[in-house]
Amino acid sequence: MKEPDKNPLPARGAEQRESEVPTPITPIGKSRLSDAIKHGGRIYQLMVESVRDYAIFMLDPNGHIASWNRGAERIKGYKAGEIIGQHFSVFYPQRDIDSGKPPYELLMAEKNGTFEDEGIRLKNDGTPFWASVIITAVRDQDGTLLGFAKVTRDLTERRANEQRAIEDARRVAEAEAANSAKGEFLTAMSHELRTPLNAIGGYTDLLSLGLAGPISPEQSDFLERIKKSQQHLMSIISDLLNFSRIEAGHLNYNIVPVPLSQVVDMVFPMTQAQSAAKGVHLERGNPGVDAVVLGDASKVGQILLNLLSNAIKFTNPGGRVRIEIASSATSGSISVIDTGSGIPVAKQESIFEPFVQLGRSLTSAHEGTGLGLAISRELAQAMGGSLTLVSAEGVGSTFMLSFPLKT
Repeated sequence: MKEPDKNPLPARGAEQRESEVPTPITPIGKSRLSDAIKHGGRIYQLMVESVRDYAIFMLDPNGHIASWNRGAERIKGYKAGEIIGQHFSVFYPQRDIDSGKPPYELLMAEKNGTFEDEGIRLKNDGTPFWASVIITAVRDQDGTLLGFAKVTRDLTERRANEQRAIEDARRVAEAEAANSAKGEFLTAMSHELRTPLNAIGGYTDLLSLGLAGPISPEQSDFLERIKKSQQHLMSIISDLLNFSRIEAGHLNYNIVPVPLSQVVDMVFPMTQAQSAAKGVHLERGNPGVDAVVLGDASKVGQILLNLLSNAIKFTNPGGRVRIEIASSATSGSISVIDTGSGIPVAKQESIFEPFVQLGRSLTSAHEGTGLGLAISRELAQAMGGSLTLVSAEGVGSTFMLSFPLKT
């Protein structure tokens, strides 16, 4: 019976052709490589043994493992006694063994001095990891090949982070492209929709004035309903367009000192007709108090108009809506305080999300896109301010719009 080979190659690879059978292997303990390892400087040996972040080990000229450090044990999961003497191809997936990758790497390292690679390697339990590998040919003074020094680092976490970064960048690029397309679409559609809606409003006004002949009270009521529907549609289109511009970063801001009292003076009369029609008492608190903040006056007014309109809309007849100006050491604010039904704590943040409108249902009288508060908060934050809410069910709500004081 033929005595088995003392240094068999792993059985995992494809059967080697006769031309590829390695030369007879000298036992590790009797090789010149073993002597080189044993007689190396003690400090150098201790340094290599102590490294834990890198697997550092030696191979004989045919790729059999001759030494093993702590880093190799930690990364690959083998004890020194389990792995020394085995062929280093044990670390490679079967497809790499079948393609001849392990001997090719040694050939390139012997030819060029070093070989570097990144790819999948296997741990003792078969777990794959992403490895950075450097193989360096080790020669003695006369140039005879003693073996190879192999350094491996586990880069699985780094690669995962890179893949996440690539995926995040792809998502951002797709989102930017989608936002750009959406903005262009909404801009075009707003123009196309505004033209006929403006015509509807114009002809409604002409009919209401009796320019096409006398109209009855019933017809006048119908025309008023048409006019309100036209205005409602125009408001929806404006909200969608504004939200799209904010998301795309296409709005410009003219940040200047803004007296909050002037903003209230401008906006307050705009909502008096709405509050009178609803039967809600609208008032200005703490008269004479003012604060000069940094912001865009027109956009601060837009936010305040939205807050007042919302407060009136969600306050029952007989209720009250009050505007108050206040200042602290660093900021000035306008608060809109109502005696409405209040907002549940669980929903106080969600109402600032796009397309969310509290209390909306198929039978609700509360109309709108659910974009008003989302737009308002985005505008406030873009100007360096904030929009916050304090509310209690059955008591009412206070929306506070704050901006940095002019210094």
